[in-house]
Amino acid sequence: MKNFAARLTSVRMGVRAAPLLASALLLAGCATTARNPADPLEGYNRAMFSFNEQVDKVVVKPVAEVYDAVLPEPLHIAIGNVFGNLADPWIGVNNLLQGKVADALSDMMRFLVNSTFGFLGVLDVASEAGLPKHDEDFGQTLGRWGVGEGAYFVLPFFGPRTIRDAAAFPADLAANSAWDAGHIPTRNTVTAVRITHQRWRLLGTEKTVDEGTLDKYAYVRDFYLEQRRYKVFDGAPPRVYEDFNGASATPLGKGVDVAATTAVENLELLGGGGLMLAYGPAADESGSR
Repeated sequence: MKNFAARLTSVRMGVRAAPLLASALLLAGCATTARNPADPLEGYNRAMFSFNEQVDKVVVKPVAEVYDAVLPEPLHIAIGNVFGNLADPWIGVNNLLQGKVADALSDMMRFLVNSTFGFLGVLDVASEAGLPKHDEDFGQTLGRWGVGEGAYFVLPFFGPRTIRDAAAFPADLAANSAWDAGHIPTRNTVTAVRITHQRWRLLGTEKTVDEGTLDKYAYVRDFYLEQRRYKVFDGAPPRVYEDFNGASATPLGKGVDVAATTAVENLELLGGGGLMLAYGPAADESGSR
């Protein structure tokens, strides 16, 4: 009789626990990241993402922290201005290839003004003169020409890309390396400073991403892809939303587009620990944090 009562109690407890177990399984399923159709190489990409993060943790971030501690803020800004100035000619070429002649001329004027009156780009005189800094690369140019972005793809050391951007990357690398000195030790020093400065701009931001998401990889991937679409279409990507009747809903407003662009502006730097943009132009190289 006691055994029967014990079994009955056990069954009742199991029945009561069943809804809790079902809820737990449901929550676990919801917490699992849905597979992104733009990321068919997710297994490889996650492994490479983890590798890049370890390289950043062991090598790049510690150097950036020393760079932050040793150099004063004005010198950080000057170094960023110089790299930003050297990137302007290639930005101008890409604007020209995209048919944005006025922006291309502005980029060339920026380079000339900063190289002369700005002491080889140490001072960003051009911005004060009303010549805005642009952010273009060959991947964006291919996108404007109608080349599809392809699958998401994480490069070793250089971080998140798409297949289109990975194919364009050698051109960006060669163009932005054109200013490097032929003297190998000098070239290596310049490259090291460029990488360190880019990583310095991100100090502290990775903590926000780590604490704000359960899946850092998926978070960086999705925002990177969104960012690239914004850049290719200059902040106004084609977006169609379907309502419950199957009709197109009203597109999001310009204010939402601007806010989203701002929110994801630096996320592409996170996936490769700052290494991926060692040769890539940025909207603001001085990068006040």
